[in-house]
Amino acid sequence: MKLVTIYTDGACKGNPGPGGWGAFLRYGETERDVFGGELLTTNNRMELMAVIQALQALKHPCHVHLYLDSEYVRKGITEWLPSWKARGWRTASKQAVKNADLWQMLDKVVSQSGHHIEWRWVKGHSGDPGNERADALANQGVLTVQSG
Repeated sequence: MKLVTIYTDGACKGNPGPGGWGAFLRYGETERDVFGGELLTTNNRMELMAVIQALQALKHPCHVHLYLDSEYVRKGITEWLPSWKARGWRTASKQAVKNADLWQMLDKVVSQSGHHIEWRWVKGHSGDPGNERADALANQGVLTVQSG
């Protein structure tokens, strides 16, 4: 399996408000940037969308080191998801899981892609070059939707 390194980030100007997602992918010397946005969204939705879009950009099953600064996404996919699914997409307090549509999409991408993913948290805005690049791409996604 190819080893691919991915950094993802989401951004939102207002929460909710215009938002963007970005991902920086690297395989050996090959690098790829992907980004996009939505006019009315939340930061958590953009964090999720960044991971979904980055994983969907991979054409073959890969070993992935996925770096993200969102504990919401990291804990959601590694800890909370099995319980949510077992409860019919409800939390322990019987509330509907927020962003269930994107969680279900991410679950499908992860389970059907054949990727082996290592979920790695990185502190945001701390000077990590990959995280800073993903942040810049997410902000580019915001600008894209704001400029029409």
